[in-house]
Amino acid sequence: MALVNMKDMLEDARRHKYAVGAFNVLNIESLQGILEAAVELKSPVIINIAEVHFDYVDMEAMAPVVQRAAQLAPIPVALHLDHGLSLQTIVRAIRCGFTSVMYDGSEYPLEENIRRTKQIVDICHSVGVTVEAELGQVTGGEGGSKEGTVAEPSLFTDPQEAAIFVEETGVDALAVAIGTVHGLYKGEPKLDFDRLAEIARRVDIPLVLHGGTGVPDEDFKRAIQLGICKVNFYTQTSIAAVN
Repeated sequence: MALVNMKDMLEDARRHKYAVGAFNVLNIESLQGILEAAVELKSPVIINIAEVHFDYVDMEAMAPVVQRAAQLAPIPVALHLDHGLSLQTIVRAIRCGFTSVMYDGSEYPLEENIRRTKQIVDICHSVGVTVEAELGQVTGGEGGSKEGTVAEPSLFTDPQEAAIFVEETGVDALAVAIGTVHGLYKGEPKLDFDRLAEIARRVDIPLVLHGGTGVPDEDFKRAIQLGICKVNFYTQTSIAAVN
């Protein structure tokens, strides 16, 4: 089937209390492995291409490969730009046929993050592209940290700011910082479920969990019940590929 819109995918996940896996790919082999697993599980899947990986993967070359693979797959597939850092990158992704993008303005103060994100939302929505954004900061490198990383509570998403951010930007999905990290963990991850519940109470859109590697299954189940509809993975699949 053709690539699907991530917004529709996540709204269905939200209604039926499940989450869709989003996996970063660097080449045809990683794409093949992820799609084969998703087909075997009869699961929708989101294929991520991250700006941080542009040194290793050519977005313009990889996008049509994903589009063709999606046409041949008997499951819903979305093509998503992960952690886009600029308007220029977002526009490139739209021109390549991505059905959704993530703009990451989380390093900016709230007002500037809102301003930049809203500009991107207006452009993307005019051409039917879904937008995910991030508020708060998930520590560790987006490329997958090899060293153990500890979540920094001072950078967690503030529920009140989340409500303001979503209202003023019109984003379709919000990535929240509640205790996960990019890459490997130092010790067991400790997710702030009370914070997640409060964000979900204030925000009426699907929520996204970055840094899925190393999170226990029971924590995933609880997070999904509280509103997580999309979970990002990279480190776990890259380790599996190397092994």
